[in-house]
Amino acid sequence: MTNTIADIEDSDMILITGSNTTENHPVLSSFAKRAVLKGKKLYLIDPRKVKISEHAEKWLRPFPGTDIAWINGMMHIIIKEGLENKEFIENRTENFEALKETVEKYTPEYVGKITGINAQDLHEVARAFAKAPAATILYCMGITQHTCGTDNVKSLANLSMLCGQLGKPGGGVNPLRGQNNVQGACDMGGLPNVFTAYRPVNNDDARIGFEKAWNVEGMSAAPGLPVTEMVQKAYEGELKSLYVIGENPLVSDPDLNHARKALANLEFLVIQDIFETETTKIADVVFPAFCFAEKDGTFTNSERRVQRVRKAVQAPEEAKEDWEILCEIATRMGYRMSYSGSNEIFKEISALTPSYKGITWERIEKKGIHWPCPDETHAGTPILHTAQFTRGLGFFHAIDHTPPAELPDENYPYILTTGRILYHYHTGTMTMKTDGLNILSPECFVEISAADAKQLGLDSGSMVKVSSRRGKIEAKLKVSSKAVDGTIFIPFHFAKAAANELTNAKLDPTAKIPEFKVCAIKIEPVTA
Repeated sequence: MTNTIADIEDSDMILITGSNTTENHPVLSSFAKRAVLKGKKLYLIDPRKVKISEHAEKWLRPFPGTDIAWINGMMHIIIKEGLENKEFIENRTENFEALKETVEKYTPEYVGKITGINAQDLHEVARAFAKAPAATILYCMGITQHTCGTDNVKSLANLSMLCGQLGKPGGGVNPLRGQNNVQGACDMGGLPNVFTAYRPVNNDDARIGFEKAWNVEGMSAAPGLPVTEMVQKAYEGELKSLYVIGENPLVSDPDLNHARKALANLEFLVIQDIFETETTKIADVVFPAFCFAEKDGTFTNSERRVQRVRKAVQAPEEAKEDWEILCEIATRMGYRMSYSGSNEIFKEISALTPSYKGITWERIEKKGIHWPCPDETHAGTPILHTAQFTRGLGFFHAIDHTPPAELPDENYPYILTTGRILYHYHTGTMTMKTDGLNILSPECFVEISAADAKQLGLDSGSMVKVSSRRGKIEAKLKVSSKAVDGTIFIPFHFAKAAANELTNAKLDPTAKIPEFKVCAIKIEPVTA
C-alpha cells in the first residue's frame, strides 16, 4: 500500500475494485464504512454485488476480465473534460502523451460494449475520482489474478497519477494483501528474482553484501522460478524435488488435475506445516512447525507496518520453529546456521535490508513502524511517493485491453470466478478444524443468479455438476443476490469440491499469477 489503513477513513472518495472487502478484509473494511458514515463517497466496480455495495454510492458491474477497458474509459473522460491534474503530470510524471493517445479510443460507448458498464455511470465515477481532494483506490485479487493482472495494476496507477492522487493523505493505490504476512514475506526476498528490499539477485552490490555477511562465495545471479513455473517443471520431469512451507498446493493451485500429476512426478517432496493437509498426505517428509501464536517474531502488514508478534501458548513438543528447522537442515548439509532466537535474526534483517535498517526490536516494542525506515532516527514512512517516485518520475504505461485467456462459448456458457468467504481462510488448513466455522459454512456452494437458476430449471440446494475443459466438481446450487447473470462464483476453500479443479492455469506473463478469476464452465443437474 502507498498509504495507511487509517488513511482510508480520511479519503474523500474511495474506489474499490476486485475486492470482496467485508468478507476478505473485515477489519480494514470498517475504515471504509466509517468514511461513508462521515459523508465520504464510496464507489464499487466489481463483477459481483458483494456486501460492501450496500455502503456504495454506486455499484458498477464490469464483465469479468475487462478492467483495463473501464479504467482507460475513466481516463478518457477525465482528459476530455480537462479534469486531469496538469501540475502533477508536468512535474512528477513522464510518457503522458502516449497514455493520452492510447485512451483516446476508449469512449464511454466503446467501453460499454467491452465491459457492459453504462456510459452515464462511468462519467459519474470518473468525475468523482478526478474532482475529489483525496481519492484512494483499494484493490485485491479480483484485479491481479488475471493473465493481464500486472497491466491491471499499472492501469490503476495510471489513473491515480493522472489525477495527482498519489503521495498525499487519503489518496494512493492500495492493494489489500491476501494473507497476514505476505507483505513481509515479499520484503524478505520471498520472490524468485530478488533479495530483501526487492533488490534484484543480479545486483552485484547486494549479492556481494550477502556473501560477506554469510561468509560464502559464488551466490547465483540467476533468478529462480515462481511457484507456478515450478509445478510445470515438475510435470515435465525437470524439477526433481520441492520443499513447501505453509502452503497447500493440492487445493490452492489452478488446474488441480495437472498439479496432482506434477507433484506425483517429483522424486522428493518435503512439507513444513502446522496441520495435516491434502498435500502432506503425498509428502515424503513432513516437518511439524510452530503456529503464529507459539513464537516470537514480526509480521509486516499490508500498509508496510512492521509489528511484533509474541508467543502466547506453548507449542507441541515435537514441533520446531520454521527457522530452527531450516537452520538444522542447512547445518547438516554442510553450512552451519545458528541463531539464539528471533531477535538475533531480526538484527540481521535490519543490517542487510535498507528499508528495514532503522527498525529495531526495541523500537517496535509497543507500536509498529512503516518501512522504508533508513536509520534509527527516522520515524518511518506511512505515505510513499510524497516528493518523488522510486524511479524519480512516475511513468505512464500506455495499455490496451486484452480479453481473458478463456471466454464462454456454446459448450461452456458461463464465466466462473473464484474467491474467499468470511468464515474460511485460504485452503482451510486452520479454519476447517474449527467446529463453529464449519457449522456456519460447512460445504462448497455454486453461487448463481436467480435468472440463471430459472433458465436451468434449478433451485437453491440442488446438486449440480460444474465442468470446465480441465475438470469437474459437484456442489450445491446457491441462488444469491450477489450473483449477476452469466457469472458463477465458487469459493476455493473446500477440498471435497475444489474450485481449482476447474480454473485455468494460464499465467500473467510478468507476475506469473494464474487466471483464477475467469474461466468458462457449464452447469448440469446431478441425476440419481
